[in-house]
Amino acid sequence: MARKTAAFTRFKVPYLREKDIEAEAQLLLDEYLQSGKWQGAAPVPVEDIIELHLRLAFEIADLRALLLVDDVLGAIWFTGKEVRVDVRLDPSADPALLGRYKFTLAHEAGHWRLHRAYFQDDPSQAKLFDGRGPPAFICRSSEKPPEEWQADFFASCMLMPRATVRSAWHDWHGSLDPVAVQELTAVAVRADAKRNENIAMERFCRPLADRFEVSAEAMRIRLEKIGFLVRDVPNTLF
Repeated sequence: MARKTAAFTRFKVPYLREKDIEAEAQLLLDEYLQSGKWQGAAPVPVEDIIELHLRLAFEIADLRALLLVDDVLGAIWFTGKEVRVDVRLDPSADPALLGRYKFTLAHEAGHWRLHRAYFQDDPSQAKLFDGRGPPAFICRSSEKPPEEWQADFFASCMLMPRATVRSAWHDWHGSLDPVAVQELTAVAVRADAKRNENIAMERFCRPLADRFEVSAEAMRIRLEKIGFLVRDVPNTLF
């Protein structure tokens, strides 16, 4: 039987515009930059920001066993100021998971910056889960309610800051011109065409993903959001 995990009274999380989420992520980076512990280059030192700047305790743990949630990636405890990432994402055991691991950490930082004001601890649940009480958020691979989407977008902006991506794109591509998927591969018109486009774009942008220590999927999504990867060739006739 799954444990009850609602240790926090959840107020309605407000709608946040993308530009406001990105501004909050950039504010966090600017704060850490001003500390002198980072010079602003990629990759973003998300572990240091979590521990040294936000003062959150952090560990890798078997969250599936603790929370009885099969697809858990990470969790955050607001009252205890603690972040945990599931042991399956440990990059020391599997370096290929480094991007997913760092994105999960940045996602939890997003919850801390965007959402902690909307939760109130329930002291009746304090003895659950190693005496910490249940987490405020259990971040899963299968669920994307609004607050999870907000934390995902925060993580994308935090790990791939717009100005840094812009500079890296110019250095790597030689200009600030966008690249259209048609320039990467000839995609047949069939049911899985979009999936094939994604694969082509992710293969193309992997060097940038490695530079920022994120997954190719995360880099592809960020480049599309900024406008450096596009689905159609821009019409320059008009």
